[in-house]
Amino acid sequence: MSLIGKEVLPFTAQAYHNGDFVTVSDENLKGQWSIFCFYPADFTFVCPTELEDLQNQYAELKSLGVEVYSVSTDTHFTHKAWHDHSETINKIEYVMIGDPSQKISRNFEVLNEEEGLADRGTFIIDPDGVIQTVEINAGGIGRDASTLVNKVKAAQYVRNNPGEVCPAKWQEGSETLTPSLDLVGKI
Repeated sequence: MSLIGKEVLPFTAQAYHNGDFVTVSDENLKGQWSIFCFYPADFTFVCPTELEDLQNQYAELKSLGVEVYSVSTDTHFTHKAWHDHSETINKIEYVMIGDPSQKISRNFEVLNEEEGLADRGTFIIDPDGVIQTVEINAGGIGRDASTLVNKVKAAQYVRNNPGEVCPAKWQEGSETLTPSLDLVGKI
């Protein structure tokens, strides 16, 4: 069953953010665009490369009105320790949510029950708290955060321009489509 078009289920969690422990809930998502980036675990191999890549896109995502949240089943204490001891993770400015109860990972349907770890899942969430995109990768396949910028721009365009859709490889400023009987079989 797809999570596309579904509202994020209620949650409250502790997180590490810019030197502080903070509480984050589903209410923080309302009124802004959000990205949830689930990853298996702190102090691992592929995960820090992905989180650094996401940090490299963070300024541009913020300029689009997007807040970024990384989530693993580690605690917020573990996030702080990783942040303090890794040159790569020390660069991170976005919120790092701890999900030791695994509730958030279950809510987003990315929990690997056997391992007790989250799969590599990326979700773009609109200002109403509704999931607009889902990407889930196998554990050994890292993600490319640069693709998120165009996905966010497309999601924002579609939200602001009802009746229009963005075709494959759409870039900001390029043509969109207006679905109609006239287009059927002509694309």
